[in-house]
Amino acid sequence: MSVEATIREKLQRTFQPTRLDVINESHLHAGHRTSPGTGESHFRVSMVSAMFAGKSRLQRHRLVNDTLAAELAGKVHALALELNAPGEKV
Repeated sequence: MSVEATIREKLQRTFQPTRLDVINESHLHAGHRTSPGTGESHFRVSMVSAMFAGKSRLQRHRLVNDTLAAELAGKVHALALELNAPGEKV
């Protein structure tokens, strides 16, 4: 399974989002000194989930980082997050 598919599946299962976009931005970092050159190292996630209601931005990020701990410790070099509760500006 690709890294992108793994991220999508874990987030879907854990947060049951009403919206989930997982965008592979690795091509934007190709050739950079810190890029591993795998083609699956830099991602942007935009997600809307009821689980984020009443939580701070930091708490939301920690929840996602905990869910993707294995990927962040290995293949994923960078993860940009936009996390909202339903009804919040997306």
